[in-house]
Amino acid sequence: MATLQKKICMIGDFSVGKTSLVARFVRQAFSEKYLTTVGVKIDTKPVKLPDGREVKLILWDIAGNDNLTTATASYLRGAAGFLLVVDGTRRPTWDSALNLQKAVTEKIGDKPFIILLNKADLREQWEIDESLINEKKQQGWKLLSTSAKTGMNVEETFVELATQLLT
Repeated sequence: MATLQKKICMIGDFSVGKTSLVARFVRQAFSEKYLTTVGVKIDTKPVKLPDGREVKLILWDIAGNDNLTTATASYLRGAAGFLLVVDGTRRPTWDSALNLQKAVTEKIGDKPFIILLNKADLREQWEIDESLINEKKQQGWKLLSTSAKTGMNVEETFVELATQLLT
């Protein structure tokens, strides 16, 4: 049986942790060094779902931006879903993520997505209010706290999105 392949885009502001989350997921690696993604970086990893099915995720790590540029929009083509990454320690990245979500949906239609509240290992420095998070959860949005540094919820995030893509 052929393995299904699904394209997933990592979207969010500069330095929210998109590349670090992908590195943690694909290579179980974390680096404190900040490397700016230029354009897009593509990785793949097979994921086994709880029901035993396997999906090959093609991860498009798109350069950080607080709005959708023409180039970014073209990278979204063919995406089955996306991860919207927010830096919990920087409130403006939350607002950017909400704007990006709207722009991406206008571009590629309604696709499964999860908001990742990254840098959960720095929880005491978070600037994002619990009420903002709860408001989105009440609207049916899926939000997960993640840490590329500790690995918290990283694997679970990709499995969760892959599961949504196949239902």
